[in-house]
Amino acid sequence: MKILKTILALLLLAAAFLGGYAYRNLSNSSGTANTAAGGRRILYYVDPMHPAYKSDKPGIAPDCGMKLEPVYSDSAPAAPAIDRSGLPMGSIRISPEKQQQIGVQYGTAEVTSGGQTIRAIGKVAYDETRLAHVHTKYEGWIDRVYVDFIGKLVEKGQPLLTIYSPDLLASQQELLLAVKAKEVMKQSTIEGVVDQSETLFQAARRRLELWDFSAAQIDQLLATHQPIKNVTIYSPITGYVLDRKAFPQVKVVPDTDLYTVVDLTKVWIVADVFESDAGNVRLGQTARVTPSYDKAKSFLAKVSYIQPELDPTTRTLKVRLDAENPATLLKPDMYVDVTFQVESPPALTVPAGAVLQAGDRNTVFVDHGDGYLEPREVTVGEQRGDRIAILKGLKAGERIVTSANFLIDSESRLKASSSGMADMPGMGGAK
Repeated sequence: MKILKTILALLLLAAAFLGGYAYRNLSNSSGTANTAAGGRRILYYVDPMHPAYKSDKPGIAPDCGMKLEPVYSDSAPAAPAIDRSGLPMGSIRISPEKQQQIGVQYGTAEVTSGGQTIRAIGKVAYDETRLAHVHTKYEGWIDRVYVDFIGKLVEKGQPLLTIYSPDLLASQQELLLAVKAKEVMKQSTIEGVVDQSETLFQAARRRLELWDFSAAQIDQLLATHQPIKNVTIYSPITGYVLDRKAFPQVKVVPDTDLYTVVDLTKVWIVADVFESDAGNVRLGQTARVTPSYDKAKSFLAKVSYIQPELDPTTRTLKVRLDAENPATLLKPDMYVDVTFQVESPPALTVPAGAVLQAGDRNTVFVDHGDGYLEPREVTVGEQRGDRIAILKGLKAGERIVTSANFLIDSESRLKASSSGMADMPGMGGAK
């Protein structure tokens, strides 16, 4: 019996020894689970792009998709204590995971300068100072028509049509009679007769000149002593025929617009400038005009007139530019792209998407790190391309949210409302 007890005690002692050995091995294995191959102990894993994100196990960062990197006990820097007790009311904290879900992106307030590009759509129009209307100052009937279709190019001085006018024919005969009288009176001895005949001749000649009888036609009349039955009308300028009312055997009166001719060597560009850009366009400013049919071609134009009122329907300002038109490449009624280059002084700007506009209040969300966002009211200036000037409320270098502002503002207002502080200063969004 005594031997049996001794054997039983030895068995219990062996079991206790084996259990202690197994426990020690288990403790060692669990202690090395967060130990690297070199024996360094891993505290946690972080996102290399956003170190504020931490994980107790390896994997992939949810915001940028990069592999998490380990932080070792012997190299982990001491996290500085950030005092956020002074943040304005309405400030909130959004975790990196939630920021990734709602699509939060960041930008920086920067002092920028340089040129600003303003783009507008323009339409080619006739230069109204280069239009010529062909009329007669007397009644008559059209005999022959030399320019018989709209769109034809005519040169200055080119014959357009001939007209028979009884009034003009009578005036020519009066001039011929005055010439004969002048020749007869030269032999007169009566005092003053010669001067009177000269006066009569000059009056008859002047009447023909007032009826647009050219000097060459008068010389022809005096040389041949034969009235010109059908008087030729010539083009006053070089250009294209826009309108024609001249047809054979048709009666004309002084207010008949026989032809309309336009010179297209210079044209007008009427551009529609948006209301937000209207203040940057000045008289004498140069712009570049590009036709829609060929983006490789461009023309310089200069602002010659700015319409004093805004179009109430399109909210645009009509701006007229003068442009040279070599080879008539710019056709009337053609649409063109108009680009203005505006030099802007240095100013603090942020991406346009960073400003949340609600009524008369403009708000940006300033990043304070570790997901803390502060709603801050700012005063905005002009928009410069994809950035907007900040006149008051931000400093250069501050990091701000550029997307998902509306969702962040809703979260901020919800938090402030639940705290009974919706009307306190610093709140984002409109009341």
